[in-house]
Amino acid sequence: MVLVTWVFKVIYSSRKSGFRYSRELSKKPNYQSIFVQKVYYKIYKPFQVLSQFTPEIPGQATLADLFDFPKDVYPVGRLDNDSEGLLLLTNDKNVNAKLLNPKWQHSRTYWVQVDGAPKAADLDPIREGMTIRVRKKEIHTLPAKAFLLENAPELPERVPPIRVRKNIPTTWLSLTLQEGKNRQVRRMTAGIGFPTLRLVRYAIEGISIAGMQSGSVESIDKALFYRLLKLDRM
Repeated sequence: MVLVTWVFKVIYSSRKSGFRYSRELSKKPNYQSIFVQKVYYKIYKPFQVLSQFTPEIPGQATLADLFDFPKDVYPVGRLDNDSEGLLLLTNDKNVNAKLLNPKWQHSRTYWVQVDGAPKAADLDPIREGMTIRVRKKEIHTLPAKAFLLENAPELPERVPPIRVRKNIPTTWLSLTLQEGKNRQVRRMTAGIGFPTLRLVRYAIEGISIAGMQSGSVESIDKALFYRLLKLDRM
């Protein structure tokens, strides 16, 4: 059924005739955009799964292999093919507009396994902001939270596992950034002399992968999704 809205306008005229009335047909509202159900998901993206629904080359694993998502759902941001962890998906364009806007500076927490044994002081450049090279341009990063993890975090095994070199220790770090430049975490750890071996995004604001298995998908209520991401404050 086509809905038609008639708008009555009262137009005052200074003429002696006083008021005159006109009736015009308003533009038809986009009812489809109004009534589309908004859905929200968090997934634990596995290693070597693209953060998109179509492969770039035949045989590549994509998000379509994890779950039968509605056709209008897309990832908010991305994770590199060789990174793991939290990825958010929704058909709510308002989330994209707010979460990806640099001025809001949403926190993103990463657990990073690096090659070698850095000391706490070695992380100072990350804490204070450092210069990295991204797409042939030098960029100075925002100050970030960075500390050593005493124990390896409880995470699902990566498939395939990282290469372990005999007599070379590895160390886990926790980094919390307010920005997301291309391969930023890897560039920063390499910049302080400790290349990244495994990178897992643990959380975006209050949404995390705690208790999730690699490849798992969970639906989230809109109100909770907005509250955990602090979108309800904008």
